[in-house]
Amino acid sequence: MMDAKPNRRALSLGSFVILYLGYMLLFADRTVLNLSLAAIGKDFSVSPAALGATSSVFFLGYTIMQIPGGWLTDRFSSRKVIIATLAFWSVMTIFTGLAWSLAALLVIRFLFGIAEGPYPPAAMKQVAQDFPVNKRAQLTAALISSNYAGAALAPFIIVPIIAATGWRSAFFWLGGFGLLLMVSYLFFRGHGGGQTVTKQERQKINWKEIDPRVWAFVVIGLALNIITKGMETWMPVYFLNARHINLANLAWLVPLPTIAGGIAALISGYVMVHIFKNHERLMIILASFLTVLTMFGLYKSTSLVWLVIFQMATYFVKSLAFTGIFSYAAQLFPQKTYGSQIGTINFGGQLGGFFGPLLIGWIVQLSGSYDTAFFGLVISALVAGVASLFVGNLKSK
Repeated sequence: MMDAKPNRRALSLGSFVILYLGYMLLFADRTVLNLSLAAIGKDFSVSPAALGATSSVFFLGYTIMQIPGGWLTDRFSSRKVIIATLAFWSVMTIFTGLAWSLAALLVIRFLFGIAEGPYPPAAMKQVAQDFPVNKRAQLTAALISSNYAGAALAPFIIVPIIAATGWRSAFFWLGGFGLLLMVSYLFFRGHGGGQTVTKQERQKINWKEIDPRVWAFVVIGLALNIITKGMETWMPVYFLNARHINLANLAWLVPLPTIAGGIAALISGYVMVHIFKNHERLMIILASFLTVLTMFGLYKSTSLVWLVIFQMATYFVKSLAFTGIFSYAAQLFPQKTYGSQIGTINFGGQLGGFFGPLLIGWIVQLSGSYDTAFFGLVISALVAGVASLFVGNLKSK
């Protein structure tokens, strides 16, 4: 009995490391696909526009599985969903490398998105189950910071593999690593090392019982991800046409925003718990409105120096706000509906990522102005700021 507590702590920490690596892998795959598009297009003899559909169908599957994935987590336990998702998406990763045509690749990537969709709510619920309330915000933020780590490290690991053995082998390696993570997770949690769901708890969720703050989080996540994907897609075009700054020739600039965002994600839980203790919602509010200011500064930037400063500042405060909503949620939601509520919030974020590039393209087409389109991202930041005002205190509902 004396060893029970240390063993449980080791189990929880070991599981967290695996969940972190799984999250890294989840985002690394997207980076690897982008790096492979040129080679895939050459192999299948298709246009860049057709290749762009591979990302779209993935995000379609990933987005529509957020809420069902959260519900499945609450119904069948985080452990079972994590094992299933790691297995399913690893197989789909390997099949990506086996794709024989663009049509086959589109089907595989859609199923890939379906497979990965339940992972975020399941992983976050596992963290909430394994650690006390006073640790959840910091560990949830640390878990989300893996997104940036995976996207940043993937090129350094995968580019040499693609150069040496081709794009297909890169997906074989990723799939094999995913299966290794699943086996490792089974080693830690294969005997039910975690909370199980009883038959009495397996009931239809009453959406009227969902914490009303979820909907504020949904709007914040949607608005902030419109900025993220809108900037990733349109910012180089905007600065080339409106400010005559060619970002394509500035390779050193590419990782800086990711580094800034990753640092903010990593520390957001600590900042919320220690600096904004008893006033946690203020961190989300301040970071959201600071995003408005930094986005406006980026919009008005006419020199490379200010562009770099405001871009890094935008990614930092935006990431602080976005990760903050999940860190805050980790202290709010009951175990019974935790997965469903996290899945709902993430659905909003993914929806913003899907519509962001489309919205900016639509504004450009209607107005004929990149200035107007980029100012639309500033307005999106303002929407996030206003929505953050509706986030109540921890004890309110």
